[in-house]
Amino acid sequence: MDRPKNPIKIAVIGDIHGQWEIEDNLALEHNGVDLALFVGDFGNESIEVVKRIAALNLPKATVFGNHDAWYTASEWGRKQCPYDRSKEDRVQQQIDLLGKINVSFGKLDFPEFNLSVVGSRPFSWGGPNWRNKGFYLDRYGIKSFEDSTSIITAAAEQTKHDNIIFLGHNGPFGLGDRPEDICGKDWQPIGGDYGDPDFADAISKVRHSGKNIPLVTFGHMHHNLRHTQERSRTAVVRDETGTIYYNSAKVPRVIQQGDRILRNFSIVSLENGAVSQISIIWVGQDFNVVSEEVFYNCDEKVSKIIS
Repeated sequence: MDRPKNPIKIAVIGDIHGQWEIEDNLALEHNGVDLALFVGDFGNESIEVVKRIAALNLPKATVFGNHDAWYTASEWGRKQCPYDRSKEDRVQQQIDLLGKINVSFGKLDFPEFNLSVVGSRPFSWGGPNWRNKGFYLDRYGIKSFEDSTSIITAAAEQTKHDNIIFLGHNGPFGLGDRPEDICGKDWQPIGGDYGDPDFADAISKVRHSGKNIPLVTFGHMHHNLRHTQERSRTAVVRDETGTIYYNSAKVPRVIQQGDRILRNFSIVSLENGAVSQISIIWVGQDFNVVSEEVFYNCDEKVSKIIS
C-alpha cells in the first residue's frame, strides 16, 4: 500500500456568497491542491453555485452555512422567499447535489491522506442561543446543543483515521470574547464569544477519545470588522494541545483590481499530522499566484495562543 501523501496541500474556501465560477475550479486544479474544504455560505440557497462546486474534480468536503438555508430556516427568511416553497425545497436540492461530500453532521474518510474530515452543525448562525428550532427539529430531529454535540461526536467516532480535521461554518465557543477575536461579535452591542458551544463540546470529547486534531477550520465571521477598519479579525489561534483554529472568511473572495480579476483561496499545509503553514493566496486570470499573505508558520509565533 502506498504511504499517504506528505505534505498535504489543502485549500480552505471561505464564505463564497455567490462568488464561485468554473474558473475557480480550474484555479484550484492549476495550483496543485490535494484537498478542498468548503465552509459554506455558497449563496442564498444558490443551486447554481452548489452545482459548480459539485463539479470540482478534486477530493473535497463541504458543510452548509446560514445563507444556504436563508429562505427556509427562519420565519423571517420564509417571508422573504422569492420562490414557491410548496413546490421547491432548495435546501434539500443542495444536500442532494453534494451527496457524500457534504459532511455536515457527518464524516468523510480520505485514506490517501490518512485523515478524516468531520463536519459540525450545518446552517449555523452562531451564538449562545438555540436558533431556528423548528428547522432543526424537522430536518435533523434535534432540539438542543446537546443533541447536536452527540451527532458530531458520533460521526467522529466512526472515522477510519485518527487524524481528524473539523470543518464548520461557524467556529467553536471558547476562542475569545473580544469583537476582533476569531469568533467575536463585532456588531452592536459589540463583544462576546459567538462561537458554537456544541462544536466546542464535540471537539473536546473527540480529543479526549485519543484522536489527533491538527486543524479546525470555519468561516462565517468575516475578516473585515464592522466596528473598525483599523485592524482585521484574528484569523488563527493555537490551543495548548497544538490544534490550529483557522477562520477562512476573507470576503469578498473575488475582486476586480484595475483590469484584473483576482480570486482568493486559503492554503493550509499539513505535514506529519500537524499544520505547518496557512496563507491566503490571490490568483489572477491565468490562475497563477499574484500575492500571498502568510497567517501562520509553525516556526514563527502564532497570532494568538489560548490555554
